[in-house]
Amino acid sequence: MAIKLSLRRNAAGGAFAGLLLGVLLAGTASAQVTQLGYWLPIYHEDFDERVPGPHAGDYAGLPINEAARLRADSWDPSLLTLPEHQCKPHPSTYGFRGIGTTRIWETRDPETQQLIKIETHIEWEAQHRTIWMDGRPHPGPSAPHTWQGFSTGKLEGDVLVVRTTHLKAGWMRRNGLALSDRTTMTDRFHRYGNIMTHVYVIDDPVYLTEPLVRTNGFKLVENGTMGAYPCRPAIEIPRPRGTVPAIPLDASTYSQEFATQFKLPVEAARGGANTALPEFMKQSRPAGQR
Repeated sequence: MAIKLSLRRNAAGGAFAGLLLGVLLAGTASAQVTQLGYWLPIYHEDFDERVPGPHAGDYAGLPINEAARLRADSWDPSLLTLPEHQCKPHPSTYGFRGIGTTRIWETRDPETQQLIKIETHIEWEAQHRTIWMDGRPHPGPSAPHTWQGFSTGKLEGDVLVVRTTHLKAGWMRRNGLALSDRTTMTDRFHRYGNIMTHVYVIDDPVYLTEPLVRTNGFKLVENGTMGAYPCRPAIEIPRPRGTVPAIPLDASTYSQEFATQFKLPVEAARGGANTALPEFMKQSRPAGQR
C-alpha cells in the first residue's frame, strides 16, 4: 500500500511539474521577440523615391488634401542647405523607408525577465526609437512631441504591433509633402525566416483624407555591425540672416513639369486618394494631350 501511494504521489508530482513547465514554456514562447538583430533594407519597392529621392511636384498616389498640396507647392529644395535642416533625423513615419542598417534589440527585467521595451536604431541619421512593451499608457496631449514619438507595442503571435503618438511635424515624401504633429502611426513587423516585412499605417487629420499605408522589406544580416553617424552642419550657401528658401504661393510649376516629363495627367501629379486607383487613368489624359 505504501509503495502504491508513493507511486501515486510521484506520478502526481511529475504531472504537476510537467504542467508547470508547459505553462512556463508557453509564457516564454508567447513573449518571444523574433525581430531582433541587424537588418538591411531591401529596395525592391519605390527605389527611385527612397534612394535618389522623389521629383519635386510628384504627389501621385498619396491621399492628400488641398492643404498638403499648398504646403508642398511652397517647398524649396534649397531649404535642406540651411544648417538647421542638415542634421534632422527622419521621423519614425519615414525612417524605415530610408537607407542604412537597422538594429533591433530588447530589454527585460533582470529578475522577472518580463519584456520592458524594444529599441530600434537606424544607422542613417542615428534614428533611435523606444517601443514600450510593459503596458504603460500614452502620455497626455501636452506631453513633448519628438521625431520618433511615443511608442507602445505588443506581440500578436510573432508579429510586433506598435502604436505611435506625440510626433513632431514630419513628412510623407521628401519633396515638401508634410505630416502634422497630430499624426499617429501603427506599425506591424512580420518576420519570415531571414526576411522581415514592415507594414505601417499613418493617420493625419490635417493633411490626409484617409490612412496612408506603406510597406518596406528587410533582410537579416548575420553578425551585423553598425557605425556612428557624425553630422556637422555647415553653411553651404551664404544668405542674409533669417532667410528661409520658399516658393511664393501659386507660383510653383513643379507638378506641371513632372507631369510633362513623364507624360502623365497633371491631375495624377497633384495626388489625392483617387490617383491610387486603376480607374483613375481611364478618365485622365497626359499633359499636352487634351
